[in-house]
Amino acid sequence: MKKYFFLITFILSSLSIFSQDDITTYYLIRHAEKNKTDKTDRNPHLTNKGVKRAAFWSEVLSSANISMVYSTKYNRTKETATPTALKNKLSVLLYNPSKLYDDDFKLKTKGKNVLIVGHSNTTPSFANKILGKDLFKQINESALDSNSNLYIITVTKNGATSIHLKVNN
Repeated sequence: MKKYFFLITFILSSLSIFSQDDITTYYLIRHAEKNKTDKTDRNPHLTNKGVKRAAFWSEVLSSANISMVYSTKYNRTKETATPTALKNKLSVLLYNPSKLYDDDFKLKTKGKNVLIVGHSNTTPSFANKILGKDLFKQINESALDSNSNLYIITVTKNGATSIHLKVNN
């Protein structure tokens, strides 16, 4: 695991070294493990494992120079985003998953390193919207590693590129 952590740290450091006003980097993750004990609860909190994963994500992203943190309105996404926001002395901003990557969002995030926390369906959709093509499929919620996806999308004046990693703690 340590070798993967160092590899990810190297990748993130490399991306942030080249950050300029015309380069925007989006880090997209799905929320950490949610409490599934009450099937009627549409807004569950994270489990203890989820809380640990959220803290882990803040460590993984510690060298990414995150300047904005976005989450949907749900407890599980806000709780996943909070450790990274706190580490970077930022507030968690809310986004509407039905308005993915609109002109207003592009303008607000231009030239920044942005963490976006979403869901099994919205995270790959958001990445695809930024890329302008359908590259990533919906995350299989029942997969053991469904909370380990990290999509890194870099947008420049020449277009967008992506990296998709599986990061387990």
